[in-house]
Amino acid sequence: MSHDGVGEVTEALAGLVSDFKGFRQQITQKMQQQDERFNMTYKSHRPQLATADMPGVPHQKAMDAYLRSGDDDGLRALALDGKSMNTAVSAEGGYLVDPQTADTVKSVLKSSASIRSVANVVNVEATSYDVLVDHTEMGAGWATENGTIAETASPMFDRISIPLHELSAMPKASQRLLDDAAFDIEGWLATRIADKFATSEAAAFIEGDGVDKPTGFLTYGHVAEANWTWGKLGYVATGAATDFDEDKASDCIVDLVYALGAKYRANATFVMNSKTAGAVRKMKDADGRFLWTDSLAAGQPAQLMGYPVLIAEDMPDIGAGATAVAFGDFRAGYTVAERPDLRVLRDPFSAKPHVLFYATKRVGGDVTDFAAIKLLKFTVA
Repeated sequence: MSHDGVGEVTEALAGLVSDFKGFRQQITQKMQQQDERFNMTYKSHRPQLATADMPGVPHQKAMDAYLRSGDDDGLRALALDGKSMNTAVSAEGGYLVDPQTADTVKSVLKSSASIRSVANVVNVEATSYDVLVDHTEMGAGWATENGTIAETASPMFDRISIPLHELSAMPKASQRLLDDAAFDIEGWLATRIADKFATSEAAAFIEGDGVDKPTGFLTYGHVAEANWTWGKLGYVATGAATDFDEDKASDCIVDLVYALGAKYRANATFVMNSKTAGAVRKMKDADGRFLWTDSLAAGQPAQLMGYPVLIAEDMPDIGAGATAVAFGDFRAGYTVAERPDLRVLRDPFSAKPHVLFYATKRVGGDVTDFAAIKLLKFTVA
């Protein structure tokens, strides 16, 4: 082979080796990039372990010390160093509970058998919540391109103000129990507070008189549906003074459903107590089919004529003149306004040798659309 041929082969081999090195470098670089992407994805989706510098953890430790021994230095320090703008309040008003306890209370209230579970719930920072309600139809009409447009009627607005009231609970525990490190003080406190709050709220949203408590929807005057006016709740009569009509028991349920406007029926719910539900679930239509159907899915409410049923024990029993069944779109018809904060004040003096925990939050409630709720009244007419 000539020198020129050897040189060409050598040059070709050198080029091949160079290309191979470049190809290997590219592969290595791409593999590194893949590793980096995998690590970033893993870190972003990996469950984060609680550490002392995570938000909420210092507050939880400080709250634990306060609840067990009354040591509020940790809570005061959180307020002073600015790490948590909404963790502490003055000692006279108590301290805001840690987020985990507050979330537990909220979840219990939301899942309880209360109007809250079907109502419109809003969070506010003020002492009241104002709602502007348009309860008239805005005028409208057809017009031609060159024709004269007639003036249409203007809507009328009502301002409904929902004041927030203080809801309180006062569970107590012995100091000996609090000194036990194995005792879950936050879980115990959350359960006791939630149970008390849920019971008080459920009653107020139905029959509260509005004095230092929410205004219940049953406290408003009720009139026969044919005479319904804004500011009152319309009712359908059962046809019997103290019970359902003996011959046509189910007719009043059908009338109640269709007394509610079509725009409300899509999200409507029946509300009654257990005794009333026991009587209603025996009803059949003209073809002998039960109006009441139990849900096949766990945790879902039973249905009456295809609408969910909320069992609220604070609804009145069947009796003369009782409005024992309500039907309506409560998300449109009733509003619950509340402040998101939950405070607790430790009191070791008032019930020695026990320690009291005075927990408070601010809640209000009122009817915001009187056309969205209808009642079934046990009367002849």
